[in-house]
Amino acid sequence: MRLDKYLKVTRLIKRRTIANEACDAGRILVNGKVARASYDVKVGDKIEIQMGQRPLKVQVLKVSEHATKEDAATNYQVVD
Repeated sequence: MRLDKYLKVTRLIKRRTIANEACDAGRILVNGKVARASYDVKVGDKIEIQMGQRPLKVQVLKVSEHATKEDAATNYQVVD
């Protein structure tokens, strides 16, 4: 699944267009490297989102095409 779509499905970023713009601006890191919106997200990837005051770091636990609001947070785990 594309990175911008993963960020939207998991509700880490509200809209896919905003996720796409954040990737273009270099605010999204995957495994320590700046990632493009077309990056293919895999289980075990570490995503760092640098928006706002402090960065959010998560590890991908599973990749699913659709997630309800309740299930969205089960796709990732917040790490420090």
